[in-house]
Parts: sequence; C-alpha cells; structure tokens
Amino acid sequence: MNQAQPKVVVFSTPTCTFCNQAKRYFREKSIRFTDVDVSRDEKAAVDMRRRTGQAGVPVILINNRPIVGFDKPKINQLLNIR
Repeated sequence: MNQAQPKVVVFSTPTCTFCNQAKRYFREKSIRFTDVDVSRDEKAAVDMRRRTGQAGVPVILINNRPIVGFDKPKINQLLNIR
C-alpha cells in the first residue's frame, strides 16, 4: 500500500546553512519539497511569520505543521523516517 507523501514546504534563504542542510536531507531521503525563498518573496515571509511567529529560517511545513529550524528528529517523526 503506497501512501501519498506529505506536503513539505521549506521557507529558506540562499545563505542559510541550516536551510541548505534541511534541503540536502530531503533530497537524500527522496522527499519532494517546495522551496520558498523568503529573501525574494515578501508575501511568503509575512505568511511564515503569521503561521509561526518566527522570522528566522528555516521554517519547514509538513502537512501544514510547522517545524522551526532543522529539527531532524521532528522531521523524521512527521515523515515516518526511521
């Protein structure tokens, strides 16, 4: 039984080390994600702050559940990665 992958969105900036680590991790695990560059997309930055109260990146949404920072245990839990 093949489950649909949860929707993953990464709010990031090009110069953010943890953002790049998170995106590399998703690629290694073959997790599809949408990368939103909040340094270029002011509306997305406002949306991210509204959802999480955070201005810092990365903010990762997994099925609209926010994770602030590159919190690998929480990411693994929400994506069922062992």
